[in-house]
Order: sequence, then structure tokens, then C-alpha cells
Amino acid sequence: MVEIELDGKKVQAQEGSMVMHAAEKAGIFIPHFCYHKKLSIAANCRMCLVDVEKAPKPMPACATPVTQGMVVRTQSDKAVQAQKSVMEFLLINHPLDCPICDQGGECQLQDLAVGYGGSSSRYQEEKRVVFHKDVGPLISMEEMSRCIHCTRCVRFGQEIAGVMELGMSHRGEHSEIETFLGQSVDSELSGNMIDLCPVGALTSKPFRYSARTWELSRRKSISPHDSAGANLVVQVKNNQVMRVVPLENDAVNECWIADRDRYSYEALNSAERLSQPMLKQGGQWQEVDWQTALEYVARGLKDISAQHGPASLGALVSPHSTLEEIHLAAKLIRGLGSDNIDHRLRQADPRPASGVRWLGTSIASLSQMQQVLVVGTNLRKDHPLFALRIRQAVRQGAQVHAMTSSQLLRNPDAWAMPLASTQIAPAAQWAQLLADLAAAIAAQKGVTSPARGEPSQTAQALAQSLLSGERKAILLGNAAAHAGNASELLGLANWIGEQTGASVGYLTEAANTVGAQWAGAQPRGEGLDAQKMLQAGLRAALLVNVEPQDMADPKVAVAALKQADMVVTLSPFRTNLEFSDVLLPIAPFSETSGSFVNAEGRLQSFHAVVKPLAQARPAWKVLRVLGNLLGLSGFEFESSQEVLAEASATAPNLSNACAFDGTISTSIQEPVVASIYQLDGLVRRAPSLQLTADARADEVIS
Repeated sequence: MVEIELDGKKVQAQEGSMVMHAAEKAGIFIPHFCYHKKLSIAANCRMCLVDVEKAPKPMPACATPVTQGMVVRTQSDKAVQAQKSVMEFLLINHPLDCPICDQGGECQLQDLAVGYGGSSSRYQEEKRVVFHKDVGPLISMEEMSRCIHCTRCVRFGQEIAGVMELGMSHRGEHSEIETFLGQSVDSELSGNMIDLCPVGALTSKPFRYSARTWELSRRKSISPHDSAGANLVVQVKNNQVMRVVPLENDAVNECWIADRDRYSYEALNSAERLSQPMLKQGGQWQEVDWQTALEYVARGLKDISAQHGPASLGALVSPHSTLEEIHLAAKLIRGLGSDNIDHRLRQADPRPASGVRWLGTSIASLSQMQQVLVVGTNLRKDHPLFALRIRQAVRQGAQVHAMTSSQLLRNPDAWAMPLASTQIAPAAQWAQLLADLAAAIAAQKGVTSPARGEPSQTAQALAQSLLSGERKAILLGNAAAHAGNASELLGLANWIGEQTGASVGYLTEAANTVGAQWAGAQPRGEGLDAQKMLQAGLRAALLVNVEPQDMADPKVAVAALKQADMVVTLSPFRTNLEFSDVLLPIAPFSETSGSFVNAEGRLQSFHAVVKPLAQARPAWKVLRVLGNLLGLSGFEFESSQEVLAEASATAPNLSNACAFDGTISTSIQEPVVASIYQLDGLVRRAPSLQLTADARADEVIS
């Protein structure tokens, strides 16, 4: 640590850090544009010039290292005059279009111009014009004349997203930020460039010209998509969600969110929203009131249970539902005497888990890993924020090893990070690859391997890598969780983890996969799992936020549900019309309070940000009333907090324990994994996301 004097105050700063870092620590604001705490230092805006004693000229605070005894003044005449001169240069070519700019009201240039800009300009020449660019459906680059060349967007692509999609061409006043060869910006994290842009050069194309920032109310929420549990700020106008941006939480999502977290809000205002309970009578759908619909459901469930027994009833719940909704769905179906409930809609391995499967480590620790083995996932597309963390570790020297299929890893650059080794094989061979690795580790350590394997050269190199370093993780992806031999993969991974000192865990597919296990949304005794329910032919099925696209085989699911006597769909959308008998409109995450448990086991609760649309109701309330109508005990809840208290009364046993039984299956089918913009009902109905390159690529492949 070194001590410097900053505006007359003694400040301790880390040796090698910059004046800007010391100022942040001391709570002293230095105006800046190009500096960002999560990006490398560029020092190209020069707005942060400060007065350093004995320096011949003002120095950029972001790029001036602290030294012992340094004296810095951020508000002296010399510093302020330098900052004002820089501001004058920045405003020379800036268009005077603040009244129509989407950034107006939250623009750093606008804010700092008040304090450091002149009342008039001395510049009389023509302002430069930069032509607009079309870079895809998410980011608007219509007004690039506003760009001040801070290069935050360029550095974000290089350092955080792992793909340099934007760059600066030409020199001087001809400089432009652009994609090259007319390409679009296709990163799954691209929307963060909008947040980083300090002016209105990069704006949100779906949000463009739809509201002014001062008209929006800001409310906290949690992403309902992947298992990172990204913290969000949802911006609302006239009881309608208008925009979603990240809420900073260093332990979870830092200050980033994926594009599906940012743009899926479009589905909340979709024409497909279900606004009234509906019954199918004589093959025709009719709108009814809630009392009629719920009494019809309760009567139907009672009759079917009486005629065919409780085992003829079953519930399929989406792991994107809240903890409260899943808990009540499980309680209701078990209250009727059935154990047929499951959230593992795409999983092929029916073997029960002894504990709650989770990440096996903290999300933040992924950034500090030294060795990582990832099995069965397209990491970048399945888990963008986890990939971002691991990419940070790679920048610090970590080695990442991939064991996946060609279907998931379509090209060597698919993860946007350098891989130390890549083993591409069908899912049926992953267990044998892990067995080969176990054999190589056993040979190097002089212990007995749990399975017969061939320590190939690749396996030996991977074993040597995993045995080195201190911070290590073995991460099983969505395809590994859905595989028919998931238990074998986990058992072998556990043995390898024990021998190498690596943590072992699942990346987990959905926002509440861990919470669904916690709430007991899977068979506990003789109940049927999701696949067996469809094969056995249920007489009555309760679907909570579930559509055929959420199942391992949509065609099989539709055919099976068509055979049921009664199918009740709880959904925010007009869906499942082909086989449902009742549609109950429930509120999406933005219109209900609830909780999600992310991959690391972090329970995060949220409130509704807008009122439910029309006759839609929070699903926990619908299930509560249904329980009362069925005469079940324990459904007297007044709030979702009371449901949460009951659901979380027993702390979950987060455990990936699973012993390997010595057998390796080789005849399993390729597991089904949802692509990035097909993961759940919200992203499937977000028009802008469905226009992206990723969505178009999925259409071609399918």
C-alpha cells in the first residue's frame, strides 16, 4: 500500500493502482467517459485530467499510477480548466439533438456538460456526419454522430463478451465505431454495450422512442431465465414494462445481463397473453369467470381421482416457475394422493437424487478458477453469465477443458475463449471419456480407477492439468443433466473431483431448477417422472407454465396429453390449445411476487413490478384457491411470503453426492437441450430475440 494526498486528504491505495482507483476509494468523483471499473484502461477521452504536483501538465487519473507521497488535486484551477478544455473538444462535433435522444436524462455527456461545458461554442465549421449502421435487431446505431470514441463498446466485446464485433476505423475526425464487412452484432451479451455507452450512440432498438427516462418507474426484480439469477431493474410506464437493465450485484451478475434477460420483456406485452379463464366446450373455447373455471377443475380432478385412483393424476411444473408456485403445485397433487409430479421435463435419467443438485461452488468463484472441466454444454449460449465469469478466469491464466458434442460445440470459437483441450464425441461416449480420464488420474496417483478406461494421451494431459493448481471445478451442463446416463456422469465426475480437489456441480438449466428440487417437485416414492407420466397416459394433468416445447419430445408430449380426460394449463399465454380443456391465466414474473433459487443455492425474492393483466392472477393464488375448493388442508395462505416461509422451513441439502456403480451405458440417445432463445415461453415470444442470428441459426438446424 502507498499513501497519497488527494484534495488535501490522506488516502491509502494499492501499489500499482491508478489515481482514479484511489479517488473511488476516497469517494471523490473525477469526471470521466472512457474509464469503467470492469474494463481495461484506454485513457482516450482525457476527461479525467487532474493536477499532479511536479507534473508539467495535467495527467489522466485513469492511467496515472499512484506513487508514495504523490499530491493530486482534482478541483484546482489547472485541473478544472483542463477538464473544461476537453469538454469543449468533445462538444465540437456533437449534434444538438438532446430533445429527441433516447439517452436524454441519463446521459453522462449531458450531465458533465452542465458542469464543464461552455454556454456557447467557438466552433463555427460544419459538424461531421457519421452514417448510421444496421447491426441487428437489438442495438440501434442510427445516430453514430453522437459517438465520442470512448471505445467502451469495443473493449467490452474484446474483454467481457470474448468477441470483438465492434472496432474503430480511420483516424482523427474520420474515426468511426463500426462492425467490419457489414456484419451484425450477434453476441448474447451485446445489450450491455448500450448500458456502457456514455452518450446516445448505442441505444436499444426495441425501446427506441417509446418513453423518456424520467417517465419510467424503476423496480427491482430477478431474471426468470437461466440459473444465474441475474438481478434486474425493470422500468415501467403506465403499468407496462418498457425496459429491463441490470442491477449491480457483484456476487451474482456483476453489472451485466444476457440479452434474453434484457429483451424478453417484449413477450409480457404480447398479443398472445391470456387475459381470461377459458373452457373448451364441444371443441370450442369459451371465456368464463374464475369461479366457474376453478370449480370445473376441482370437480374434474375429484371425479377422475374417484374413478381411476389418485395415481391417474399428475403435474408437470416448469423450473422457470417461482418457488412458491412449485411448492403449492407439489402440495396440491400430493394432497390428492398422487406422487406424480416432476420439473425435470427434458431429463432422460429417472434415477432419484439423494440431495439438491447445484453448482457445487459460488458463482463469484468461477472468475478465480485455475482449472475448469466443462462437460455437456454449449457454455456460452446455455449460460452466458457463467461463461463470462470463466472467460475472466481464462484472462488471468486459467485453463478450460471441454468435453462435449459437435451439436453443442459447432465450431472451435463457439465459447469465445481459448480452450486448453477439446474432446468432441456423442453423449453416449462422455462417460467413457470420463472413465479414461479417471484411469489417467489413477495411474498418476497410484490408486485404483473406478471404471475401466484407456488413459490416452489426451486423458493424461487433462489429468495432469486437473491435478495442478488449487482452484478447480468440474461443471456438468444441461446436456449432461438431461442424458440418460446422468447418474454415471455425475458419479465419475465426483470420483475425479475427490482425487483432484475440484468442486463438482451442475450449471443447472433454469432460473429455479435448484428451487424446484428444494420444493420437492419430483417423485419421492412410487410416483412417475415426467417421461413416465407421458408414457403411462395420465387421466388428468396439471401443467404449470409448461408447453410441449419444454419437453424432451414435443410430439410425444402432445400425443400423450391428447389422450387425457382433462388437461389444465396454467400459463400467461394462449397456449396448449390443442390438448387442454381448461386455460387459467396466471401472472408472469413481472406481475407476481415470488422467489427463485439460483445455481449456487442463493434464494432471491422479488415483488410484482406491474399489476396483472386483465383477469390474470398470480399462480400461487390460483393454486391456493384450487386447494381450498378441493377441500385440502394447509392452503390458508394470505401472502406469497407465507408460502415461502413454509416452503423454506427446512433448509435444502445442497448435495451432488452420487456414487459410481461401475457400469457405463453406451446406448443412450442424444439429450435434448433448449437453444438460447427457445429456453422458455417468454424468450420464445420476444420478437426481437427471434430475429437474432442465434435464433435464425436454430431454425436452419431444426
